[in-house]
Amino acid sequence: MTISRTPQPQDLIRLLTRAERLLGRRLATVLDAEGCTPEAWRVITLLSDGAGHHMTEIAEHAFLPPATLTKLLDHLVEENLVYRRIDEIDRRRIRAHLTPRGRRLHQRVSQRVDASMAALPAAAGDHDLLEELLTRLVDSLEGRAAAAAHLPGAS
Repeated sequence: MTISRTPQPQDLIRLLTRAERLLGRRLATVLDAEGCTPEAWRVITLLSDGAGHHMTEIAEHAFLPPATLTKLLDHLVEENLVYRRIDEIDRRRIRAHLTPRGRRLHQRVSQRVDASMAALPAAAGDHDLLEELLTRLVDSLEGRAAAAAHLPGAS
């Protein structure tokens, strides 16, 4: 006789943590072959849209504190993957962009990452559903965090 139980919040936390770590390892395998870190990849991926982005936006996207991002961008500039320019509208701000070499790296690694992800059985049919559910979860958590920050006694 099988006893079923109701999934608990800690089950979701454990599954999300495990999935993130396993996906991180899979991504690291691809990135290591290119001499790229996950943090650098997050920056390169954001900059791949060609729009150029401010440091604050890049830091949020890459999950990096500003000082760490500055060091990483310095490295990416030294590697000729990224360049910085003064923002045309707000000359006090800097925008980062991919160089042609950075665009080639992004294209090459993206193809390898996509191939690696396509090899996952669930990725093919459930990608849209998974993305929708994770987006809803993140939106909900961000909404609750913002609401909690406005509660009396919250600092």
